[in-house]
Amino acid sequence: MVKTKKEAESSRGGSKDSAKKGGELRAIMGAFKERAKFFEESGIRSQKTSRQDLHAGQRSTAQPHLQGLQTPRDYSMFHETFGIAMKKERENFTRLVSIMEKLRSPQGCPWDREQTMDSLKTYLIEEVYEIIEAIEENDVDALKEELGDLLFHILFLSRIAEEQEAFNVWEVIDRISRKMISRHPHVFGEKKVSSSPEVERNWSDIKQEEKRNRRSILEGIPQNLPALLRAYRITQRASRVGFDWEKTDDIFKKLDEEVEELNQALSQGHRSRIEDEVGDVVFVLVNLARLTGVNPEEALRKTTDKFIKRFQHIEKALTKSNRTLQEASLEEMDKLWEESKTKD
Repeated sequence: MVKTKKEAESSRGGSKDSAKKGGELRAIMGAFKERAKFFEESGIRSQKTSRQDLHAGQRSTAQPHLQGLQTPRDYSMFHETFGIAMKKERENFTRLVSIMEKLRSPQGCPWDREQTMDSLKTYLIEEVYEIIEAIEENDVDALKEELGDLLFHILFLSRIAEEQEAFNVWEVIDRISRKMISRHPHVFGEKKVSSSPEVERNWSDIKQEEKRNRRSILEGIPQNLPALLRAYRITQRASRVGFDWEKTDDIFKKLDEEVEELNQALSQGHRSRIEDEVGDVVFVLVNLARLTGVNPEEALRKTTDKFIKRFQHIEKALTKSNRTLQEASLEEMDKLWEESKTKD
């Protein structure tokens, strides 16, 4: 049977009008891909622009990057396609939740089924430090992977809680969403702020109101924080109500006092008192760091990394000369140590 021209066009996908529409669609999709690429590169890929804003021609976060979408139909197509992309991202998260459920199921993984909240604590801490390492090394691929690992642990703990009929991951998301809205009235409300310190004060006031049943302003700081970081957070909290040194000179006087007491303890050889005085010296140094805007945990970690780098320089230099650390004198190691400083 011989097809008419109209039937032939229909079997190939339509008439000239349909071809024209197909060209329009390709143009719109091309514009969408360019804008989607911008969103992804700039970190605002999931940020939406309302159709009303676009149709009214109002400026918004995304609108400057929608050039080429001219008509209401273009905008409609953009939002439809953008919505599909967003739906896919939501489906990816739901898929990960389902994976966690499967791993914990009777048909899942024996190791995953055996885990408890207590057994996961160590792994959770390790993941956080791996994230910090990726950030400091500016390793984007590693950071993406480690953030995924941390997210998986959050889902893991949430799943265990759901099995215990305590809460689920969706309640976790809802809780943090409501908290962030509540803690940012200058963004989601009518409150005005002029600086970052003012934001921090507002945050502290709101948090204190939310936790008004606490007996002390120092409650809520985890006991299992690294000791240096915990001391920093505690003194930071106390400083918000005016319990603080006014200037660094006052801290240095206190430091001299604590060092003298440490010397006395050392001369007496009293171990428990030595430990006590060392703690006092470190605590004063924590306050000195905080008052000068330095996080002592970060400062000590960086200094430790620097020590490792310089010490390994000594090891490498001695290895090249076929010698060991035990064979080298302190004077030789000091010389190599000073040499390593030139390579920092």
